[in-house]
This record gives sequence, structure tokens and C-alpha cells, in this order.
Amino acid sequence: MRHWTEGFDDDDADEQLVRPYTITSGRTTPERADLTLITLVTTLPEVTTQAALAVRRMQPEHRTILGLCREPKAVVEVAAKLGLPVSLTKILIGDLVDSGHMWARSPQPLTRAGGLPDMTTLEAVRDGLRKL
Repeated sequence: MRHWTEGFDDDDADEQLVRPYTITSGRTTPERADLTLITLVTTLPEVTTQAALAVRRMQPEHRTILGLCREPKAVVEVAAKLGLPVSLTKILIGDLVDSGHMWARSPQPLTRAGGLPDMTTLEAVRDGLRKL
């Protein structure tokens, strides 16, 4: 996929800012606070023909995200593959999560409720490092 700024002259900086603004319908910040750089997102299988029709009416970037996320990916990975800013990608992913086309899962915390680290996770990391 081409980066959205390809083909612009360096002297024409104002035009470079128009495209991301139009992709998000003028929104500049994500509405969802739960989307971080390492949040995993996955495309949900289409269950109805109405959902399939909705996908065809989406922005090309929305459809590209759905295609990229057939397997779980972090938000930052999706932004890198699209060549778009992370803040813009978060807005697009938020649209897809809100419409029921995607699922987002925040990363598991490494600590238990008492604030102490989960020893099984730390031991698994240690054992994995030793195998290297």
C-alpha cells in the first residue's frame, strides 16, 4: 500500500494534512481511551450480508485494516503497515470496533491485584530467555 503522502511536492505541506483529516471525517483524537500502542485488534468474521455491505461502503483504509487484522495485530503494527500516524490509525480502528467489525483486547497486566508481579509470567520469560 502506498503512503498517503507519496506524490505530494515538498513545498505543498498544506495538502499533506488534508488527506488524514478527510479519512477521519475531521476527527483529530481517538474517542476510545482503551486503544494503546500494544492493544491487540482482530477482525471478526462477517456473519450477515448486511455487515458485508457495510464493509463495501467504508473508506479504503478501513477495508485495509480489516484485511490486515485477520490475525491479531498490535495497533502500532497496523499503523506501520498502513504508513499512517498512530493517532489516525486509532480513530479508524475505533470506528471498526464500535461498528462490530473488530475486536480489541488490552494487554494483560503483569501484576496481580496486590501490585506484585505474577511469578508464573516472570518464570516463563526467564525460561524462554535461557533457551535462547
